[in-house]
Amino acid sequence: MFTGRISEVGTIVDVAQDSICVAAPKTSARIGAGSSVAVSGACLTVTSVEDESFVVTLSSETRHRSMLGEQPSGAEVNLELPLSVGDRLEGHLVQGHVDAVGKIVRVDDEAPGVRLWVRPPERFLDDVIAKGSIALDGVSLTVAEVARDRFSVALVPVTLAETNLGRVSNGQRVNLESDLVSRLARRHAKAAGSSLAAVVGALPWAGRLSGRVAVDKVVAQLAAGGAVVVWDPVREGEADVVFSGGRVRPEAVRFVLTEACGHMTVPCGLELLDRLGIPPLPGAGDRHGTAPHLPVDLAAATGTGVSAQERSATIRRLAHHEAVASDFVRPGHVLPLGGRRGGLSERLGHTEASLALCEAAGLPPVAVICEIMAPDGTMASASEAERFALRWSLPLVEIEDLCTWL
Repeated sequence: MFTGRISEVGTIVDVAQDSICVAAPKTSARIGAGSSVAVSGACLTVTSVEDESFVVTLSSETRHRSMLGEQPSGAEVNLELPLSVGDRLEGHLVQGHVDAVGKIVRVDDEAPGVRLWVRPPERFLDDVIAKGSIALDGVSLTVAEVARDRFSVALVPVTLAETNLGRVSNGQRVNLESDLVSRLARRHAKAAGSSLAAVVGALPWAGRLSGRVAVDKVVAQLAAGGAVVVWDPVREGEADVVFSGGRVRPEAVRFVLTEACGHMTVPCGLELLDRLGIPPLPGAGDRHGTAPHLPVDLAAATGTGVSAQERSATIRRLAHHEAVASDFVRPGHVLPLGGRRGGLSERLGHTEASLALCEAAGLPPVAVICEIMAPDGTMASASEAERFALRWSLPLVEIEDLCTWL
């Protein structure tokens, strides 16, 4: 059993009919003949180790089911050793059994990261769940979106640097393994509803979390394009849903407007707002020190700017590193908020918290936040915010934890 957390990128140095030799100093020092090792997501058996390389056997099944039979000498492969008793479980449970081979059909530059779109076989797509886990060439990733015949994953700078996924290109084929929980649910379809709800409900991912682990999970969720909930128990006594602005989609805007029901705003770094010529609104502002700026719309939009599609497009352009002042018309329907230059050390607000999360995730300093409102029109209490997070399978963290660990 593996976790999808790559320990080394090796290089194929020799290809034979039924084996490959991989140069990998760190991995070779920890294995021997008979050991198991995951090579780009396929669990293989080591037949020999020499100096800083090792040889693994490729069965006909492995050649048929994976890309390893097509890899030439010089190709990079992701390597991971199996879990041992007592090891920390990071990533997700990966068996090393390649389920399918997918084709990369698009690579989107979402600086400082990358979004990959992968088209898998039709039979495999049923096991792919948005915000669920998947292994690409052995790397544990979170599914960002699922479309008709493809899905996307978001790669943060660390993943790009420490795996071979930083060098993939359109048309390249990759090994895929679906999430173990999804496969079990399909196998036991008749009892899937109640059984899966019980399993997921017991996982410490959704609902109120605390400590460093909680902050790490919230950052990972945001980096993958998902939403998180940030609770402010002291200043406002309110909870906000938070998305990263650079990866926001129409579905996210629709979600905050119809489910969170508060006032959607877009926190931005002050340097970005200055560069784009978006000034602060006149006046002292509210009693909590929020700094609203002039609302904007995307100049290239053809509608009124109000729709979820056009608002999300405006927000994504605000976060784009090539955006210029002329990309926007003023006033519009997207309300930027200026974050304090000192961040959370200067102000413990949702504006600064969301921008700190974006920075920790390696994303542009643009976020989307919206207060959670109760059905009676009052602001959600702590218990109501936690029920909201559990209902939508979102992690909830307090601002104080973000101030401590970010």
